[in-house]
Parts: sequence; structure tokens; C-alpha cells
Amino acid sequence: MTETATAWDTYAQQRPERRATNARGETTWFNWTQYEDHGPGAELLAAGAGARVLDLGCGKGGNAAHLATLGIQAVGVDVSYEQLRVARTRWGRTPGLELIQADAVRFLQGAGDMFDAVYSVYGAVWFTDPATLLPAVRARLRSGGRLVFSQRPPVEGCYGCQASYIPRGADQDPLIVKRWDYEPHAWRQMLGEYGFADVRTEVIPAPAGPRTVGTLLVQVQA
Repeated sequence: MTETATAWDTYAQQRPERRATNARGETTWFNWTQYEDHGPGAELLAAGAGARVLDLGCGKGGNAAHLATLGIQAVGVDVSYEQLRVARTRWGRTPGLELIQADAVRFLQGAGDMFDAVYSVYGAVWFTDPATLLPAVRARLRSGGRLVFSQRPPVEGCYGCQASYIPRGADQDPLIVKRWDYEPHAWRQMLGEYGFADVRTEVIPAPAGPRTVGTLLVQVQA
């Protein structure tokens, strides 16, 4: 097992599972932000029934499972065995949902199929070198297909490859994973360089209350 997979297995054990229902009483739903019942939904993918959609860093599978209930062929990829174990326990019998343990770039480079949309919610697009990931995504997107991803906005002055720390026990050093933080204009420039068009970026404000950190949302077309 790689150090990265170990780190995300540890993270999975610390994070609570998605609630049984959301505020509207739905058993599946799509969430782009880090806040419950907040922000836009699956409509950003512009993918209808029968479309083939890829979730890079699917985690415990809630977003991909929701797409499958809409008649979409949803493929969720994650490097963490533990994340996928939880996903398969809860969503494994959902028709149209496929869950695969793999590194995002290796999966894309080895995939024979094309996708109508690719997305990442605080997932692999944040935690993979864009110089490697973006061309791999572009090669697997059908013409006109969409790449949509969300992540935390960068801390001012801290751009490029950064370190994220995943705590362990009191007597253990934290595990470290790399993430790539850029301002919206930098994402627009990079995505254009890798052949994407109609790049749109925005920061979705946090919901009302004491929380202040918004969500960076990026939408592009192949």
C-alpha cells in the first residue's frame, strides 16, 4: 500500500458517513461544498440519463451514487481501500454505479472508455499535480464534455504544491499528502493551456453563520 493510500485510509476512519437523508428528506443528493445542504447540485455536470460520468476521488461514494439514481453511468475512483469499503457497503448495490480502487492518473491513462463529464469534489483534482492530471482528463473527455471540480480556496500567498496533514494517534506523527492550491486566474490559465475552453471560476460563499471559508468551484468544457 502506498503512503498516500494509507493517509486516505486514515482520513476515512476519522470522517463521519453521509447522513441517511438531507434537509429535503432525500436519501441521495449531490454536494459540491464542504457544508451540508448548501450550493448547487448535479446540474452543473450537464449530464442526462445514459451519460457516462467519472468521479475522481469519490471517497465514500455519495455523489456518484446520486448520479446513478438519475440513470447516469457513474464511475467512482479512489486510491483508498477504506473509503471504497464504506462506499460499497452503503451504495454497492446501486444500479449504474461502479467503484474502482486506483490512482486517478493511472486509471485515466489506462481507461479505454470516454466520459461525458469528469468531476472532483475536494478530491483528486485538488490532490494531484495538474501538470499530470489535466492532460489525462482531457484525453478521456468527449468533445463538449465537462470537467467540474471544487476545493477550498487557497490561503493568500500559499500557491502551488502545499502540504495537508492528516492526524493520527497522540504518539504518532501526522500523515502528509500533497495538494495543489491556485487562485482562480491561475486555474483559468492552466486549463486553457491544456486544451479546455469556456473556463468559469467562482467562490461560493459559506452559508450564513460563523463559518467563513467558501468553496472554489471551477467549470470547463473539453
